[in-house]
Amino acid sequence: MKGFDELNAICELTNIEDPLISCREITRINHNGESYPIHSFEIGSNDPAAPVLGLFGGIHGLEKVGTQVVVTYLSSLFKQLSWDEELRRSLEKFRIVSIPLINPWGMYHHRRSNPNNVDLMRNSPSKTQEKTKFLLSGHKLSDKLPWYQGNSDEMEHELQTLVDYVKEHIFASKRAISVDFHSGFGLRDRLWYPYARTLTPFKHITEMENLEHLLNETHPHHIYRIEPTSQSYTIQGDAWDYLYDEYVTKNPDGVYLPLTLEMGSWIWVKKNPLQIFRRGGLFNPLKSHRYDRTMRRHIMLIKFLFRAVGSSKAWVKR
Repeated sequence: MKGFDELNAICELTNIEDPLISCREITRINHNGESYPIHSFEIGSNDPAAPVLGLFGGIHGLEKVGTQVVVTYLSSLFKQLSWDEELRRSLEKFRIVSIPLINPWGMYHHRRSNPNNVDLMRNSPSKTQEKTKFLLSGHKLSDKLPWYQGNSDEMEHELQTLVDYVKEHIFASKRAISVDFHSGFGLRDRLWYPYARTLTPFKHITEMENLEHLLNETHPHHIYRIEPTSQSYTIQGDAWDYLYDEYVTKNPDGVYLPLTLEMGSWIWVKKNPLQIFRRGGLFNPLKSHRYDRTMRRHIMLIKFLFRAVGSSKAWVKR
């Protein structure tokens, strides 16, 4: 295995022993003699029907900051568990599940895609009938071009691993929220919700609007623009559209809000144009004070969602 900072930090987290924390290597990505583990973490209740918050990062290897946010939160949470009895009692009632790094090969090689040059966020069976943006929305023209979909009838190993994990650890819950952390689009941080494939509102739009209202009331100075993904562009093969539709089919009485946090990395480049000449400079905060600010901002969001998923009566009016 070739190590790098983000993967090493995840491996360190796997060494923490606590009866409320379960961690495991769920698969490995093997390519040309290289091997990279994908780790998962389950924290809290063992009841699969308990309310659940899912945290995911690193689908696009270039976007290291997404994995860094998840790892920073988990590291803080694990330390807090060593002394916070109220937190421990809360986690006996609901749970957090996470894959902090879904595309370790891509992250090591500074690639958006996986070893097969497939964009994992264009690779699910989900299809759009809306007007699309050339290449950006996903295509099957050539694996030499970005945003290549690959074969959506047989998902890539990394994406299939994510899909199987979400089905195992989220689908049985009646109240679920997940956040997939990305970076690279625009000057603002956007909190996206379904759909990416269509302009039609998703089934749980009322619950989403209620949750947005709670966030606005609780943190009136937050920096997020909250909107459906399709308001920015429509996508072929969006993994969260596919998983959401599968959830609704299998758990019609449940509520699941799969969110995508798209950190607006252009603002980092605007403030520090020279970073475009450094690896990952288009997608990640390279100045230490911007990195610290990014961690603080999004840890606040995770903590809010953590409380919200355990207090769903505040946003599920049923």
